[in-house]
Amino acid sequence: MRIPRASRTAGSTAMHEFDDDPADDSDDSLEARVWQLLLLVNPGDEDTALRHFATWRDVQAESDGLADPLETIGEVIDWSAGFRVDDATTLMQALDELAARWNLSIDWGGDPDDEDFLDAHEVPDLLGIAYDRLLERGYTVWTYESPGAAWAGWITRTDEAEPMREVATALGVNLRPACDAG
Repeated sequence: MRIPRASRTAGSTAMHEFDDDPADDSDDSLEARVWQLLLLVNPGDEDTALRHFATWRDVQAESDGLADPLETIGEVIDWSAGFRVDDATTLMQALDELAARWNLSIDWGGDPDDEDFLDAHEVPDLLGIAYDRLLERGYTVWTYESPGAAWAGWITRTDEAEPMREVATALGVNLRPACDAG
């Protein structure tokens, strides 16, 4: 596996170079696992995965490797390939925006702006609705435990579920389908 290497030149980040060091190409390296995860949460969009990876590397470097790799991923992909939310309204907005990446919309079964609708649905209920609606279109909503947000997750192609589980396990992510979020 070739891992993209961001290099700094005159204050900008070039993301087209690759690290050819065989020691870094191991599928067991943290960077290789992060790169694979970013490819999975950005299906068909390697450019965005590259931007996320470069930003992730920058944050890790600035913290001298002390930043939690998963929390850094969550921050880097928030609202562009993942979500980190604390309430139902923000969850629906984030998932609607993420689904729009593939020209999809989520039928929530009611008006997301209606307070009665929101009062009748807890976050796990809404995650289940989003899971079911997107699964019908070939996408899976995942959640994971995050100390930085009450609810965190991302969306992948359903046919990539096994690779997602494998990379999550390798990263130590407690990942589950959003239908099991309750």
